[in-house]
Amino acid sequence: MDMEPFFTPEEKKLFFSTYRQLLRSLQPFIQKDDIQKMRSLMVRVIALDCYGRDKNGINGLLRNIDTALIAAGEIGLKRTSIIAVLLYRPVMKQIITKEEVEEAFGEDALLIINRLLKTSELYARNTAVNSENFARLLFSFAEDVRVILLMIADRLCMMRLGKQIRDAKDRERLATEVAYLYAPLAHRLGLYTIKSELEDLYLKYTEPEQFQFIKDKLSETKRSRDAYIAEFVQPIQEKLKEAGLKFDIKGRTKSIHSINNKLKKQKIEFEGIYDLFAIRIVLDSPPKKERSDCWQVFSIVTDMYQPNPHRMKDWISIPKSNGYESLHITVMSPQNKWVEVQIRTQRMDEVAEKGLAAHWRYKGIRAEFGLDEFLTNVRLALEANESSPMDMMKNFTMDLYKDEIYVFTPKGMLIKLPKGATVLDFAFAIHTGLGSTCVSAKVNEKNVPIKYVLNSGDTVSVITNPNQSPKQDWLSFVTTSKARIKIKQALREEAAKNAEFAKELLQRRFKNWKIDVDEGVFMRYIKKKGYKTITDFYLDISDERLNPHHVIEEYLELERKEKESFDHTDVRSAEEFIATTEVEEISTRQDVLVLDQNLRGIEYKLAKCCNPIYGDEVFGFVSTQGIKIHRRDCPNASEMFSRFGYRIIQARWSGKGENGYVVTLRVIGRDNITIVSNITSVITKENGVTLRSLNIDTVDGFFQGNFAVMVRDTNALGMLVNKIKTVKGVTSVERINQHS
Repeated sequence: MDMEPFFTPEEKKLFFSTYRQLLRSLQPFIQKDDIQKMRSLMVRVIALDCYGRDKNGINGLLRNIDTALIAAGEIGLKRTSIIAVLLYRPVMKQIITKEEVEEAFGEDALLIINRLLKTSELYARNTAVNSENFARLLFSFAEDVRVILLMIADRLCMMRLGKQIRDAKDRERLATEVAYLYAPLAHRLGLYTIKSELEDLYLKYTEPEQFQFIKDKLSETKRSRDAYIAEFVQPIQEKLKEAGLKFDIKGRTKSIHSINNKLKKQKIEFEGIYDLFAIRIVLDSPPKKERSDCWQVFSIVTDMYQPNPHRMKDWISIPKSNGYESLHITVMSPQNKWVEVQIRTQRMDEVAEKGLAAHWRYKGIRAEFGLDEFLTNVRLALEANESSPMDMMKNFTMDLYKDEIYVFTPKGMLIKLPKGATVLDFAFAIHTGLGSTCVSAKVNEKNVPIKYVLNSGDTVSVITNPNQSPKQDWLSFVTTSKARIKIKQALREEAAKNAEFAKELLQRRFKNWKIDVDEGVFMRYIKKKGYKTITDFYLDISDERLNPHHVIEEYLELERKEKESFDHTDVRSAEEFIATTEVEEISTRQDVLVLDQNLRGIEYKLAKCCNPIYGDEVFGFVSTQGIKIHRRDCPNASEMFSRFGYRIIQARWSGKGENGYVVTLRVIGRDNITIVSNITSVITKENGVTLRSLNIDTVDGFFQGNFAVMVRDTNALGMLVNKIKTVKGVTSVERINQHS
């Protein structure tokens, strides 16, 4: 076929060279007439200029053939995937029909092309690749790991052609995408060489001078470095053989990207890098002898070479949380240079290299267990010694996130939701105010109700009305915990407003009748009416299920009966006081904690051992369950600071302290039922304070009561404590750490 108008002479030469390499790589796997069919289609495609040059002048067919060679030669993809790469663009441009592809090359080739087309739709939305959920959405769109591998191959091809990208911003955008997404994916898939090259090329395009500096330094020292490693290793090998150990010794040089990270992080010169290269000793040891063998090697190496005590890392006695086990020591060689030596067994090495992306996650990339487990299995398939390991890939469908969906805001932001989530879930995921006023939405430009169930890839635009407010029935069709919590909170706040209104109404009625209310009698009246909370009682008044007039009459009747009974009875014990029922917590969550140098929005929990409240002096502790906030005077604080000082982070309160916090006060006084009534009266009358529950014990004429109260902050708590101390008969009031 005549390619002169299509290729320059140099491109033509390169094309046929790459084409021959590709055929050699695929020879055992292609079918008899594949080449002829592909050639026939290519002639037609080229004639219609489907593979024309892009805006950078890059030849489309040459790019595709280069991508195909990377996929086949460097990754190991075979016939079906390579055909899909070469025919994907003609199918997208409708120059070749899907029916023609299926008839010529089979259903599987068409399946991969369809999945490539689907992922291209994702990129067409111009959503941010570095958004938190992009990788997950990419996987759910790709569906097949071969599609991901082809995308990695294409990005490597484009990075190699980076100099031809004319617009510096386009080149930087590609490099950033690769560094954020595709280099980590390559590592997770076990494609370490590709991962390192992608990272190095990223540095080359974003920091060209630094890249060239490190490259030149490595070139200058390569010969001497190789000789140096051989000389260093030789006596170690002899000693290990004498000890009867089975082992393998590997030497490795850090990648340019990794060296650059170390230069920046440690702020040192190139010559000051301790571990420019490392020696790894991998032992073939039975499980019971793993640790003892590693320490034996440690002893042998440190007997031969002086160790640096500040550079010793023991991850065998206490492995990292991700399962990583190894001994790292840095020793002084005979040439007075530091050399890092890593000691581990074959099992430890396999965990470090193949297990759940442990090493990569340690470098700072977040990974989900399901994805890591899946990709580990994929990598094992890639490494399998079979004639066609990629045939196994047909079984690796990307159903990792079958319980999740990913939808777009109108501006292209990605939102992750559980499968079955509705428009209302989406609205609350964006903002509580948006959810609370949501009346409907447009999904893919079609009007839908708030109950509409969303699908992955939907674009959702929420429609609101300022007069809308959360309804009780909303709880029946939302699926996310955030939506449920916010709806319940709004309903509680509305109930609290109604209850407060009813409370004021009833108090006015008592005042109009010139009745002084005894809080103890009033609480017992509410309990006798069968209410579990004070809020429920006032809500019934608000909803007109209770008549305030009847309430006053019944209260007066109970007060009269108790007075008559009291006149004929000896002094009663405080134990006879009926504990108040628990009141629902009303929380606005407007106060926040600022953690470690003004970081906001980080999830944390308040420690149960000391129950900090707004205004307490606090600190953060990084635990296995996340960040826990403790009071400075927490009974466990001294041990945490002495043993785990590296986990401590600074914390301080911000906002206005408008949350409700439950605090337990221990009150001791003389045993008399009236003292408890007086204490509860003080609590219930205090503005912004709610009595949650109380527990009374009496011994030899004294009572001890634990009163659980909800307060806004330490100021409100201090005022309450001072007022309780003024109650006649009270001898002491103290805050205790745990709720009663």
